Amino acid sequence: MPVSRFNTLQRWLIALLFAFSMSAQAAEVILANLQQQGSQVHLELLLDQQIKYRIFTLDNPFRVVIDMDTVAISPTLKALPPQLDPQHPYLSKIRIAPFSETTTRLVFDIKSDIKPLVTDMNAGNSQQRLAISIAPATATSEPPLGSPALAHTKKLQELEAGNTEEKPGTTSEPVAEPASTNPAVEKPVEKPLAEKPADKPVEKPVKQAKPGQKIITIAIDAGHGGEDPGARGAKGSHEKNITLAIARKLKQQIDAEDNMQAILIRDGDYFVPLGDRVKKARAAKADLFISIHADSFINSTARGSSVFALSERGATSAGARYLAKKENAVDLIGGVAIDTRDMDLARTLLDLSQTATIHDSIRLGKGVLGRIAKINTLHSKYVEQAAFAVLKSPDIPSILVETAFISNPDEEARLNDDGYQDKLVNAILSGVKSYVATNPSFSKK
Repeated sequence: MPVSRFNTLQRWLIALLFAFSMSAQAAEVILANLQQQGSQVHLELLLDQQIKYRIFTLDNPFRVVIDMDTVAISPTLKALPPQLDPQHPYLSKIRIAPFSETTTRLVFDIKSDIKPLVTDMNAGNSQQRLAISIAPATATSEPPLGSPALAHTKKLQELEAGNTEEKPGTTSEPVAEPASTNPAVEKPVEKPLAEKPADKPVEKPVKQAKPGQKIITIAIDAGHGGEDPGARGAKGSHEKNITLAIARKLKQQIDAEDNMQAILIRDGDYFVPLGDRVKKARAAKADLFISIHADSFINSTARGSSVFALSERGATSAGARYLAKKENAVDLIGGVAIDTRDMDLARTLLDLSQTATIHDSIRLGKGVLGRIAKINTLHSKYVEQAAFAVLKSPDIPSILVETAFISNPDEEARLNDDGYQDKLVNAILSGVKSYVATNPSFSKK
């Protein structure tokens, strides 16, 4: 082979290996939450690893720009622009595209000559979590949307005018400012600890058992809550509200059974860390655990229901792996470390009893999935498995039910329909009863 051809091939291979290396190292946005209230916009991005980023503004026309290094344009990130209300008073659209070989650029286009106040709210937190607020400069008296744990840091309104080209060289690195002693500076309102319903233990109901009968306690976990709204539908529905409505109906139906009683892990609009959801179920000595969710995807035609169980040895599909990563990241919204495992739970997971619990979880999931198939299309015909943090109870068979795709307008409408919710609840309960009837440990006291 001629030397010139060999050198060309060598350079090509090096470039290819570099590209694969960059792809393997690229961070991924696993949760994108855009909140809009009046003229304010709050954006929160959760990533699977730390990144370097820059937030700055450009003129003519006025834009707010976020540059993120080595961040892949994931389906979650692609789904962000449609979340913006087309009737927003001053934001025109959101654009996402590669800016260079190593930089992904997110741009907020402004409709008019208004120059909003941009606040980088990420100081002091891991860069796995990126949060900014954009509001009209005249609305400085209004607190920013989002988690009360976030604090004001770098205000970007007063950048030099005349910077009209979208070049990385014009960026301004966000840095944390020291806490201000000026009483006029806004501070998040902190509620007394006693007012946090998420900290209260779940009270186990006491139902009188008949002679020889065992009362089965089922923990129902309404996904998301509080500052974590979960997925957002095309018509503005929030996953946290739908899951709570379904969870309450499911509890009512379970409590009507002679040999069953239910507890709600959350019974209101507040945030509960994933690890605490497991702890609450175990503290109540629950026999079964059911987590209720509503799926979302960038493609609005995606539809169907799914049921998931825990896997310790890898996910059964790429979709299951992606969903587990996304659901496990929600603790970052509430200011909780992404690794929610405590030492006791980590040690217990090594016990062989986990294998038996997973086996029972799959059996429970099959019963529920079979009944849901009678009222809705299935997104997956099998019980999928992945490392969901909320399913990691070592001694309670646990499943996660993705009721439907809230990102699908038709399914979003069904999820908000009382009649469909009732059918869904009856299907879940029927699956649970089928599992209980074939499980000897529930046959008697």
